[in-house]
Amino acid sequence: MECKVKWTGEGMSFVAETGSNHAVVMDGAPEAGGRNLAPRPMELLLAGTGGCTAFDVVLILRKARQVVTACEVSLQADRAGS
Repeated sequence: MECKVKWTGEGMSFVAETGSNHAVVMDGAPEAGGRNLAPRPMELLLAGTGGCTAFDVVLILRKARQVVTACEVSLQADRAGS
């Protein structure tokens, strides 16, 4: 896997370009110099964790020949203090 992240040149907005040729925009909170135009990088990390989990669950169930009609993963995280 590979990913390239570029600063847009404005505020705290960045664009991540993945190895599969997809782009994801990230932005910071206003109090950190962002404009709140996109998810925060840490939110995308949490979403990626949930996406990987859901992907694996559905894949495993399908391989076991189970009928999958829905899959939902809810995540909650606390950021470590500095």
